[in-house]
Amino acid sequence: MTHTHSHSHSLNGPSPLGPLAARIVVGLLVAIGVATLIGAALLWPSGGKADIPLPFQNAAGGAVTTESGHVLSSSAAVCGSPSVGAVLTSAPVPAEGEGAACVQALVAIDSGPNQGANTLLEFSGGPGQPSLAVGDDIRVSRQVDDVGSTTYAFYDFERAWPLTVLAAVFAIVIVAVARWRGLRALVGIVIAFGVLVVFLLPALRDGAPAVPVSLVASAAILYAVIYLAHGVSLRTSAALLGTLASLLLAAVLSWAAIELAHLTGLSEDQNNTVAAYLGNVSITGLLLAGFIIGSLGVLNDVTVTQASTAFELAALGDGASRRAVFVGAMRVGRDHIASTVYTLVLAYAGSALPLLLLFSVANRSLGDVLTSESVAIEIARSAVGGIALALSVPLTTGIAVLLATPRHTSH
Repeated sequence: MTHTHSHSHSLNGPSPLGPLAARIVVGLLVAIGVATLIGAALLWPSGGKADIPLPFQNAAGGAVTTESGHVLSSSAAVCGSPSVGAVLTSAPVPAEGEGAACVQALVAIDSGPNQGANTLLEFSGGPGQPSLAVGDDIRVSRQVDDVGSTTYAFYDFERAWPLTVLAAVFAIVIVAVARWRGLRALVGIVIAFGVLVVFLLPALRDGAPAVPVSLVASAAILYAVIYLAHGVSLRTSAALLGTLASLLLAAVLSWAAIELAHLTGLSEDQNNTVAAYLGNVSITGLLLAGFIIGSLGVLNDVTVTQASTAFELAALGDGASRRAVFVGAMRVGRDHIASTVYTLVLAYAGSALPLLLLFSVANRSLGDVLTSESVAIEIARSAVGGIALALSVPLTTGIAVLLATPRHTSH
Protein backbone atom coordinates (compact mmCIF):
# COMPACT_ATOMS: atom_id res chain seq x y z
CA MET A 1 0.00 0.00 0.00
CA THR A 2 2.84 2.36 0.82
CA HIS A 3 4.46 1.67 -2.54
CA THR A 4 1.22 2.43 -4.38
CA HIS A 5 0.78 5.74 -2.56
CA SER A 6 4.34 6.77 -3.41
CA HIS A 7 3.84 5.78 -7.03
CA SER A 8 0.71 7.92 -7.31
CA HIS A 9 2.72 10.91 -6.07
CA SER A 10 5.25 10.49 -8.86
CA LEU A 11 2.52 10.32 -11.48
CA ASN A 12 0.08 12.94 -10.26
CA GLY A 13 2.38 15.52 -8.66
CA PRO A 14 5.90 16.90 -8.66
CA SER A 15 8.96 15.09 -7.47
CA PRO A 16 9.67 15.70 -3.79
CA LEU A 17 12.14 18.60 -4.16
CA GLY A 18 11.00 20.28 -0.95
CA PRO A 19 13.55 18.86 1.53
CA LEU A 20 16.51 19.21 -0.86
CA ALA A 21 15.48 22.72 -1.89
CA ALA A 22 15.01 23.66 1.76
CA ARG A 23 18.54 22.53 2.63
CA ILE A 24 19.95 24.48 -0.31
CA VAL A 25 18.02 27.67 0.54
CA VAL A 26 18.89 27.49 4.24
CA GLY A 27 22.54 26.86 3.35
CA LEU A 28 22.58 29.87 1.03
CA LEU A 29 20.96 32.09 3.65
CA VAL A 30 23.45 30.98 6.30
CA ALA A 31 26.35 31.64 3.91
CA ILE A 32 25.00 35.09 3.01
CA GLY A 33 24.42 35.87 6.69
CA VAL A 34 28.01 34.94 7.53
CA ALA A 35 29.27 37.00 4.59
CA THR A 36 27.19 39.94 5.85
CA LEU A 37 28.74 39.69 9.31
CA ILE A 38 32.25 39.46 7.85
CA GLY A 39 31.55 42.41 5.56
CA ALA A 40 30.23 44.46 8.49
CA ALA A 41 33.38 43.67 10.49
CA LEU A 42 35.68 44.64 7.61
CA LEU A 43 33.77 47.80 6.72
CA TRP A 44 32.90 48.88 10.26
CA PRO A 45 33.39 52.66 10.59
CA SER A 46 36.40 53.97 12.46
CA GLY A 47 34.30 56.04 14.83
CA GLY A 48 36.36 59.17 14.22
CA LYS A 49 34.51 62.46 14.43
CA ALA A 50 34.23 64.60 11.33
CA ASP A 51 34.50 68.38 11.38
CA ILE A 52 31.14 70.13 11.49
CA PRO A 53 30.38 71.63 8.05
CA LEU A 54 30.42 75.43 8.00
CA PRO A 55 26.66 75.87 7.38
CA PHE A 56 25.96 73.90 10.58
CA GLN A 57 28.53 75.63 12.82
CA ASN A 58 27.91 78.29 15.41
CA ALA A 59 30.11 81.38 15.73
CA ALA A 60 32.68 79.44 17.78
CA GLY A 61 32.89 76.59 15.24
CA GLY A 62 30.86 74.15 17.32
CA ALA A 63 27.44 72.64 16.80
CA VAL A 64 24.45 74.96 16.72
CA THR A 65 22.57 74.98 20.02
CA THR A 66 18.80 75.43 19.87
CA GLU A 67 16.28 76.22 22.58
CA SER A 68 12.50 76.04 22.67
CA GLY A 69 10.32 79.13 22.72
CA HIS A 70 6.85 80.40 21.95
CA VAL A 71 5.62 83.58 20.28
CA LEU A 72 4.11 86.16 22.62
CA SER A 73 3.26 88.85 20.04
CA SER A 74 3.79 89.65 16.37
CA SER A 75 3.44 93.10 14.83
CA ALA A 76 4.78 95.43 12.15
CA ALA A 77 7.46 97.88 13.25
CA VAL A 78 10.37 99.92 11.90
CA CYS A 79 13.33 97.70 11.05
CA GLY A 80 16.55 97.82 13.04
CA SER A 81 15.55 97.51 16.69
CA PRO A 82 18.65 97.20 18.93
CA SER A 83 16.78 94.52 20.90
CA VAL A 84 16.73 92.02 18.02
CA GLY A 85 18.28 88.74 19.19
CA ALA A 86 19.10 90.05 22.65
CA VAL A 87 18.14 88.51 25.98
CA LEU A 88 15.29 90.69 27.25
CA THR A 89 13.89 91.01 30.74
CA SER A 90 11.92 94.16 29.88
CA ALA A 91 10.11 95.59 26.87
CA PRO A 92 12.15 95.71 23.63
CA VAL A 93 13.62 99.03 22.48
CA PRO A 94 12.03 100.24 19.22
CA ALA A 95 14.13 101.43 16.28
CA GLU A 96 14.61 105.19 15.96
CA GLY A 97 13.30 107.25 13.04
CA GLU A 98 11.32 105.97 10.11
CA GLY A 99 12.09 103.33 7.54
CA ALA A 100 10.96 100.08 6.03
CA ALA A 101 8.48 98.11 8.06
CA CYS A 102 9.47 94.69 9.31
CA VAL A 103 7.60 92.01 11.19
CA GLN A 104 8.80 91.74 14.78
CA ALA A 105 7.95 88.79 17.02
CA LEU A 106 8.46 88.83 20.77
CA VAL A 107 9.42 85.30 21.81
CA ALA A 108 9.52 83.76 25.28
CA ILE A 109 12.58 81.55 25.83
CA ASP A 110 11.39 78.26 27.36
CA SER A 111 14.65 76.33 27.84
CA GLY A 112 18.38 76.83 28.36
CA PRO A 113 20.30 79.25 30.59
CA ASN A 114 17.99 82.18 29.78
CA GLN A 115 14.73 80.37 30.39
CA GLY A 116 12.04 82.80 31.47
CA ALA A 117 13.50 85.73 29.53
CA ASN A 118 12.36 86.98 26.11
CA THR A 119 14.03 87.82 22.82
CA LEU A 120 12.96 89.78 19.75
CA LEU A 121 13.01 88.29 16.25
CA GLU A 122 12.79 90.49 13.15
CA PHE A 123 11.83 89.50 9.60
CA SER A 124 11.65 91.50 6.40
CA GLY A 125 8.42 89.77 5.42
CA GLY A 126 9.69 88.76 1.98
CA PRO A 127 9.53 85.33 0.30
CA GLY A 128 11.07 82.55 2.33
CA GLN A 129 10.57 84.37 5.64
CA PRO A 130 8.64 82.51 8.36
CA SER A 131 5.18 83.74 9.29
CA LEU A 132 4.89 83.60 13.09
CA ALA A 133 1.60 83.84 14.91
CA VAL A 134 0.94 84.32 18.60
CA GLY A 135 1.17 80.98 20.40
CA ASP A 136 3.43 79.28 17.81
CA ASP A 137 6.03 76.97 19.35
CA ILE A 138 9.41 77.49 17.70
CA ARG A 139 13.11 76.66 18.05
CA VAL A 140 15.62 79.50 18.38
CA SER A 141 19.38 79.14 17.92
CA ARG A 142 21.58 80.39 20.77
CA GLN A 143 24.96 81.95 19.99
CA VAL A 144 27.55 83.02 22.58
CA ASP A 145 30.36 85.28 21.29
CA ASP A 146 33.91 85.64 22.60
CA VAL A 147 32.95 88.16 25.27
CA GLY A 148 30.08 86.02 26.57
CA SER A 149 27.22 87.93 24.97
CA THR A 150 24.28 85.73 24.00
CA THR A 151 22.09 86.28 20.95
CA TYR A 152 19.12 84.36 19.60
CA ALA A 153 17.76 83.85 16.08
CA PHE A 154 14.89 81.94 14.54
CA TYR A 155 15.87 78.35 13.74
CA ASP A 156 12.71 76.38 12.92
CA PHE A 157 9.22 75.54 14.07
CA GLU A 158 8.86 73.13 16.98
CA ARG A 159 7.56 69.83 15.59
CA ALA A 160 8.32 67.37 18.38
CA TRP A 161 4.75 67.02 19.67
CA PRO A 162 2.95 66.79 16.29
CA LEU A 163 5.46 64.22 15.06
CA THR A 164 5.23 62.27 18.31
CA VAL A 165 1.44 62.16 18.03
CA LEU A 166 1.63 61.05 14.38
CA ALA A 167 4.16 58.34 15.24
CA ALA A 168 2.03 57.14 18.15
CA VAL A 169 -1.12 56.97 16.00
CA PHE A 170 0.85 55.14 13.30
CA ALA A 171 2.11 52.58 15.81
CA ILE A 172 -1.32 52.11 17.41
CA VAL A 173 -3.04 51.56 14.05
CA ILE A 174 -0.37 49.12 12.85
CA VAL A 175 -0.52 47.08 16.06
CA ALA A 176 -4.35 47.19 16.21
CA VAL A 177 -4.67 45.83 12.68
CA ALA A 178 -1.65 43.51 12.43
CA ARG A 179 -1.39 42.61 16.15
CA TRP A 180 1.90 40.97 17.17
CA ARG A 181 3.14 40.87 13.61
CA GLY A 182 2.64 44.64 13.37
CA LEU A 183 4.53 45.15 16.61
CA ARG A 184 7.41 43.05 15.33
CA ALA A 185 7.39 45.09 12.11
CA LEU A 186 7.75 48.28 14.15
CA VAL A 187 10.72 46.75 15.97
CA GLY A 188 12.17 45.93 12.55
CA ILE A 189 11.84 49.58 11.51
CA VAL A 190 13.79 50.65 14.60
CA ILE A 191 16.52 48.09 13.80
CA ALA A 192 16.64 49.29 10.17
CA PHE A 193 17.20 52.90 11.22
CA GLY A 194 19.76 51.71 13.75
CA VAL A 195 21.74 49.99 10.97
CA LEU A 196 21.62 53.16 8.88
CA VAL A 197 22.73 55.45 11.71
CA VAL A 198 25.30 53.18 13.38
CA PHE A 199 26.84 51.53 10.31
CA LEU A 200 25.87 52.87 6.88
CA LEU A 201 26.21 56.63 7.39
CA PRO A 202 29.47 56.52 9.42
CA ALA A 203 31.00 54.06 6.93
CA LEU A 204 30.11 56.31 3.99
CA ARG A 205 31.48 59.28 5.92
CA ASP A 206 34.77 57.39 6.32
CA GLY A 207 34.95 57.05 2.53
CA ALA A 208 34.18 53.31 2.38
CA PRO A 209 33.07 51.95 -1.03
CA ALA A 210 29.36 52.53 -1.48
CA VAL A 211 28.30 49.22 -3.07
CA PRO A 212 29.70 46.83 -0.42
CA VAL A 213 28.58 49.09 2.42
CA SER A 214 25.06 49.42 1.02
CA LEU A 215 24.74 45.70 0.32
CA VAL A 216 25.94 44.74 3.81
CA ALA A 217 23.60 47.26 5.46
CA SER A 218 20.68 46.20 3.26
CA ALA A 219 21.25 42.50 3.93
CA ALA A 220 21.40 43.10 7.68
CA ILE A 221 18.15 45.09 7.52
CA LEU A 222 16.41 42.41 5.45
CA TYR A 223 17.38 39.56 7.78
CA ALA A 224 16.02 41.54 10.72
CA VAL A 225 12.80 42.96 9.28
CA ILE A 226 11.62 39.91 7.30
CA TYR A 227 12.17 37.34 10.03
CA LEU A 228 10.89 39.68 12.74
CA ALA A 229 7.71 40.67 10.90
CA HIS A 230 6.87 37.32 9.32
CA GLY A 231 8.55 34.73 11.54
CA VAL A 232 11.17 32.11 10.73
CA SER A 233 9.82 29.63 8.17
CA LEU A 234 10.49 28.28 4.70
CA ARG A 235 7.98 30.80 3.38
CA THR A 236 9.86 33.79 4.78
CA SER A 237 13.19 32.21 3.84
CA ALA A 238 12.02 32.05 0.22
CA ALA A 239 11.03 35.72 0.38
CA LEU A 240 14.36 36.66 1.98
CA LEU A 241 16.46 34.81 -0.59
CA GLY A 242 14.43 36.31 -3.43
CA THR A 243 14.83 39.80 -1.95
CA LEU A 244 18.58 39.39 -1.47
CA ALA A 245 19.02 38.19 -5.06
CA SER A 246 16.88 41.06 -6.36
CA LEU A 247 18.83 43.51 -4.21
CA LEU A 248 22.10 42.37 -5.79
CA LEU A 249 20.51 42.87 -9.20
CA ALA A 250 19.35 46.36 -8.15
CA ALA A 251 22.90 47.23 -7.09
CA VAL A 252 24.30 46.19 -10.47
CA LEU A 253 21.56 48.08 -12.32
CA SER A 254 22.11 51.18 -10.17
CA TRP A 255 25.83 51.18 -10.87
CA ALA A 256 25.21 50.71 -14.61
CA ALA A 257 22.59 53.50 -14.71
CA ILE A 258 24.86 55.96 -12.93
CA GLU A 259 27.83 55.14 -15.16
CA LEU A 260 25.94 55.07 -18.47
CA ALA A 261 23.91 58.23 -17.80
CA HIS A 262 26.93 60.07 -16.28
CA LEU A 263 24.95 60.98 -13.17
CA THR A 264 27.06 63.00 -10.71
CA GLY A 265 24.50 63.88 -8.03
CA LEU A 266 25.81 67.45 -7.94
CA SER A 267 22.48 68.84 -9.13
CA GLU A 268 21.17 68.38 -5.58
CA ASP A 269 22.03 71.02 -2.98
CA GLN A 270 22.66 68.55 -0.16
CA ASN A 271 25.15 66.65 -2.29
CA ASN A 272 26.98 69.88 -3.08
CA THR A 273 27.25 70.59 0.63
CA VAL A 274 28.63 67.09 1.21
CA ALA A 275 31.13 67.55 -1.63
CA ALA A 276 32.28 70.89 -0.23
CA TYR A 277 32.75 69.89 3.40
CA LEU A 278 33.21 66.10 3.38
CA GLY A 279 35.80 65.65 0.68
CA ASN A 280 36.42 61.94 1.34
CA VAL A 281 32.78 61.05 0.60
CA SER A 282 32.06 59.97 -2.98
CA ILE A 283 28.97 61.78 -4.26
CA THR A 284 28.28 59.16 -6.91
CA GLY A 285 28.74 56.53 -4.21
CA LEU A 286 26.24 58.36 -2.03
CA LEU A 287 23.84 58.47 -4.97
CA LEU A 288 24.37 54.76 -5.57
CA ALA A 289 23.74 53.94 -1.92
CA GLY A 290 20.49 55.91 -2.10
CA PHE A 291 19.38 53.88 -5.12
CA ILE A 292 20.10 50.58 -3.33
CA ILE A 293 18.56 51.47 0.03
CA GLY A 294 15.55 53.01 -1.70
CA SER A 295 14.73 49.72 -3.43
CA LEU A 296 14.53 47.72 -0.19
CA GLY A 297 10.97 48.50 0.81
CA VAL A 298 9.27 47.82 -2.50
CA LEU A 299 11.28 44.62 -3.10
CA ASN A 300 10.42 43.32 0.37
CA ASP A 301 6.73 44.01 -0.22
CA VAL A 302 6.61 42.12 -3.51
CA THR A 303 8.76 39.13 -2.53
CA VAL A 304 6.87 38.43 0.70
CA THR A 305 3.58 38.56 -1.19
CA GLN A 306 4.84 36.20 -3.89
CA ALA A 307 6.23 33.69 -1.42
CA SER A 308 2.96 33.70 0.54
CA THR A 309 0.92 33.29 -2.65
CA ALA A 310 2.98 30.31 -3.81
CA PHE A 311 2.75 28.56 -0.46
CA GLU A 312 -1.00 29.15 -0.17
CA LEU A 313 -1.64 27.84 -3.68
CA ALA A 314 0.51 24.81 -2.96
CA ALA A 315 -1.42 24.14 0.26
CA LEU A 316 -4.82 24.50 -1.41
CA GLY A 317 -3.98 22.83 -4.70
CA ASP A 318 -5.58 19.42 -5.21
CA GLY A 319 -2.67 17.49 -6.65
CA ALA A 320 -1.42 20.55 -8.56
CA SER A 321 2.03 20.34 -10.07
CA ARG A 322 4.77 22.81 -9.19
CA ARG A 323 4.39 24.30 -12.64
CA ALA A 324 0.69 24.93 -12.01
CA VAL A 325 1.47 26.57 -8.67
CA PHE A 326 4.11 28.75 -10.35
CA VAL A 327 1.72 29.83 -13.12
CA GLY A 328 -1.01 30.65 -10.59
CA ALA A 329 1.33 32.67 -8.38
CA MET A 330 2.67 34.54 -11.41
CA ARG A 331 -0.86 35.67 -12.28
CA VAL A 332 -1.01 37.37 -8.90
CA GLY A 333 2.53 38.66 -9.37
CA ARG A 334 1.70 40.33 -12.69
CA ASP A 335 -1.11 42.27 -11.06
CA HIS A 336 1.23 43.22 -8.25
CA ILE A 337 3.89 44.41 -10.69
CA ALA A 338 1.40 46.51 -12.61
CA SER A 339 0.12 48.27 -9.49
CA THR A 340 3.46 48.67 -7.73
CA VAL A 341 5.43 50.00 -10.71
CA TYR A 342 3.20 52.99 -11.29
CA THR A 343 3.04 53.54 -7.53
CA LEU A 344 6.83 53.61 -7.53
CA VAL A 345 7.03 56.05 -10.44
CA LEU A 346 4.33 58.33 -9.05
CA ALA A 347 6.06 58.39 -5.66
CA TYR A 348 9.27 59.63 -7.27
CA ALA A 349 7.32 62.10 -9.41
CA GLY A 350 5.62 63.41 -6.29
CA SER A 351 8.94 64.02 -4.57
CA ALA A 352 10.15 65.93 -7.65
CA LEU A 353 7.04 68.11 -8.07
CA PRO A 354 8.77 71.42 -7.11
CA LEU A 355 11.49 70.72 -9.66
CA LEU A 356 8.98 69.78 -12.37
CA LEU A 357 7.00 72.95 -11.60
CA LEU A 358 10.09 75.11 -12.15
CA PHE A 359 10.86 73.32 -15.40
CA SER A 360 7.28 73.82 -16.57
CA VAL A 361 7.75 77.60 -16.58
CA ALA A 362 11.32 77.59 -17.86
CA ASN A 363 10.25 77.39 -21.54
CA ARG A 364 12.59 74.46 -22.18
CA SER A 365 11.95 71.56 -24.51
CA LEU A 366 10.67 68.31 -23.04
CA GLY A 367 13.85 66.54 -24.16
CA ASP A 368 16.04 69.03 -22.28
CA VAL A 369 13.93 68.68 -19.16
CA LEU A 370 13.93 64.87 -19.16
CA THR A 371 17.67 64.60 -19.78
CA SER A 372 18.71 67.21 -17.21
CA GLU A 373 20.46 65.55 -14.29
CA SER A 374 17.85 66.40 -11.66
CA VAL A 375 15.10 64.65 -13.63
CA ALA A 376 17.41 61.96 -15.02
CA ILE A 377 18.22 60.83 -11.46
CA GLU A 378 14.52 60.26 -10.74
CA ILE A 379 14.02 58.48 -14.08
CA ALA A 380 17.02 56.23 -13.42
CA ARG A 381 15.86 55.53 -9.87
CA SER A 382 12.38 54.62 -11.12
CA ALA A 383 13.76 52.43 -13.90
CA VAL A 384 16.17 50.58 -11.60
CA GLY A 385 13.46 50.01 -9.01
CA GLY A 386 10.95 48.89 -11.65
CA ILE A 387 13.33 46.41 -13.31
CA ALA A 388 14.43 44.90 -10.01
CA LEU A 389 10.80 44.76 -8.90
CA ALA A 390 9.62 42.99 -12.06
CA LEU A 391 12.42 40.42 -12.03
CA SER A 392 11.99 39.73 -8.32
CA VAL A 393 8.53 38.27 -8.96
CA PRO A 394 9.48 35.22 -11.06
CA LEU A 395 12.68 34.78 -9.06
CA THR A 396 10.96 34.67 -5.67
CA THR A 397 8.02 32.68 -7.03
CA GLY A 398 10.41 30.05 -8.41
CA ILE A 399 12.22 29.73 -5.07
CA ALA A 400 8.95 29.50 -3.16
CA VAL A 401 7.54 26.85 -5.53
CA LEU A 402 10.61 24.68 -4.98
CA LEU A 403 10.21 24.95 -1.21
CA ALA A 404 6.42 24.52 -1.04
CA THR A 405 5.30 20.92 -1.43
CA PRO A 406 1.86 20.84 -3.12
CA ARG A 407 -0.77 18.92 -1.21
CA HIS A 408 -2.15 15.72 -2.73
CA THR A 409 -5.40 13.97 -2.02
CA SER A 410 -5.37 10.23 -1.54
CA HIS A 411 -7.81 8.12 -3.53
